[in-house]
Amino acid sequence: MQSNILICGVGGQGIVLTSKLIAATAMEHDIPVMSAETIGMAQKGGSVFSFLRLGDDIYCPMFPEKTADIIIGFEPAEAVRMLPYLRDGGQVVVNTHPIMPVTATLSGSDYTGNEMLDYLQRNVENVVLVDGNRAIEEIGSPKVLNMVMLGAAVRNGVLPFSVDDIEDTMKKTVRPQFVELNSKALRYDIK
Repeated sequence: MQSNILICGVGGQGIVLTSKLIAATAMEHDIPVMSAETIGMAQKGGSVFSFLRLGDDIYCPMFPEKTADIIIGFEPAEAVRMLPYLRDGGQVVVNTHPIMPVTATLSGSDYTGNEMLDYLQRNVENVVLVDGNRAIEEIGSPKVLNMVMLGAAVRNGVLPFSVDDIEDTMKKTVRPQFVELNSKALRYDIK
């Protein structure tokens, strides 16, 4: 079985760590994996995305449009921007909290993200909305949005792992003082 996963958002949201956790978990389970990220704009709050491919007979980390099984969108506009990669019947797990792009800030426009969420709900059969702001407020740290999003994606069954699998890998990856907080975020109930 092969899985094509696309993770997208803006710099500082933890996209690269999320990608590394999925890749490391795949390797722990002897699942071949390849990944590629764009990280050049990460320091400036620009677009960041990661392609991951899991399974046998993969020869390149990138995949063509209309072949992603899941898009994990940490920001609504970025999820919409990557939507051409989603296959028919694929799933989008998206954070409902927008981040104002620099261009919108400079032009004085008001971007709320609602139009992007509406677009996703009209055009994607399987959309999971995650109230990222509520989650990080309840958990007590803005730095765990990536774990909230990853946990939501895993629980919705598209990834070939359990939350326990991801947690085991996370415990080997993050500093010990952050394990409990990240575990709480992975297991956060998005309802």
